[in-house]
Amino acid sequence: MSTSSARIWLLHAAVLLALLLAQPLLPEYHYVNVARILVLACYAVGYNVLLGYTGLMSLGHAMFFALGMYGAGLPVYYHGVGALPALALGVAASALGAALFGLIALRTRGVAFLIVTMMFGQAFHLTLLHFNVYTLGDQGFILSETIRTLDVAGAAFDLADSRVKYNAALGVFSVCLLASLLLVRSPVGRVLVAIRENEDRTRLLGYNTYLARLLALTVSGTIAGAAGATYALLFSYVGASFASILHSIYPLLWTLLGGAGTTLGPLLGTGLMFYLEIYARDLTTAYLVVVGAVLLVLVLWAPRGILGTLRDRKARWLP
Repeated sequence: MSTSSARIWLLHAAVLLALLLAQPLLPEYHYVNVARILVLACYAVGYNVLLGYTGLMSLGHAMFFALGMYGAGLPVYYHGVGALPALALGVAASALGAALFGLIALRTRGVAFLIVTMMFGQAFHLTLLHFNVYTLGDQGFILSETIRTLDVAGAAFDLADSRVKYNAALGVFSVCLLASLLLVRSPVGRVLVAIRENEDRTRLLGYNTYLARLLALTVSGTIAGAAGATYALLFSYVGASFASILHSIYPLLWTLLGGAGTTLGPLLGTGLMFYLEIYARDLTTAYLVVVGAVLLVLVLWAPRGILGTLRDRKARWLP
């Protein structure tokens, strides 16, 4: 392993270890907050695979998040399925949905792809509302009365415990982050970056860019679905509002803020925006004005995101 690769893996291991060891230092209130950030950061990690490394912008990614959420939540709510099988069902539903969607949507490029993702996302949202009898629409449904424990290797963990939420969220985030890092540093990841920079030239070199983009979309949708399934199980709520276009814009903002095309950018962007909204709400009812002003300053100061700008100016080795 080269010095650069060792440094990259050590950085990611250090971040995950810091998140694990930070638990005794966190006040009770922040356990659930950080757990929520870690789950949402998984969503942003998936989005970053598509936008940051492949150059495809989507406005329908909430569809995959909601597929994972409903894929896990419906079996629990109606059939009492356990947490781990429900998580597997949610991930499978989003993976299948992303692959089928990609077969159609990836026949377009650029703005056309953006519009197609938005149309499919909105159609999926309306479908959830239409079948309100089963999905309970925007009202959603609560899982806390249906599922209370997480069984792992014969040990039962109470999902209502904030520390269990934190560690479960950290476990899922670790898998998603390391999977993203493995992908982008693999030969396939180099092809995805080449597609982002110049797809026509990549095709002339003999690479099947359609299959590479389909792989990127499937991986991206699967990670987003894993985040949705985890969110449903840890926070005991499933609702159609998570499929709205607003929840497709959030991962875009988180990724751009932290640094598109950097593996740790989604975590940084998600955490910053999450706490920015919380503290802005304490200052004024017009909190979105404060959030917008801060984001504007950050974008002007760091147009490539915080970690993207840091990589350009000081640390070229950052993945």
